[in-house]
Amino acid sequence: MVTRSFDSPRQRQQREDDFETLAPASDAPAPRARPQGPSLKARAVGYLSRREHSRAELARKLRPHAESIDEIEAVLDALQQEGWQSNTRYAQSLVHRRAPRQGTARIIQELRQSGVEDADIAELREGLRATEHERALEVWRRRYGAKPEDRNAYAKQARFLASRGFAHDVIRRILGEGDDAAD
Repeated sequence: MVTRSFDSPRQRQQREDDFETLAPASDAPAPRARPQGPSLKARAVGYLSRREHSRAELARKLRPHAESIDEIEAVLDALQQEGWQSNTRYAQSLVHRRAPRQGTARIIQELRQSGVEDADIAELREGLRATEHERALEVWRRRYGAKPEDRNAYAKQARFLASRGFAHDVIRRILGEGDDAAD
């Protein structure tokens, strides 16, 4: 409650009394009003229209707008039944977006965090490992393009590639090859 410094104690008491008469008579909490706006399904379809989402991502995004977890699960089940949401499609989309710039380890970690099943990850891992050397070489060429001249430069380039999720054996081959890899 805001009081003004020039109010007398009597005026403040009168204002407090007026406020108490406006309060509900019972101590029971007011029923929670259903949030206004689009339905859960409409929100989920909106998210999916922008890009693919995993089931776990959609559940996290819908949680503030739902009254219960069961309500979210029902919407997600319906979306999967209708073909709007698919973890397999999400995983393929993520790999397509990330593969040119990131290594297998980093992509696999992101898929696991998104709740993609291990069976789907295993299929994608084989394809990623088959192209990892070429992808790492392209990332390295774009960033450096020249063989490291000393240990510090080697360490810097190795850290860069490792932070992108490329395997250590691939990093050693690329930094050992340097400019010879272009041939």
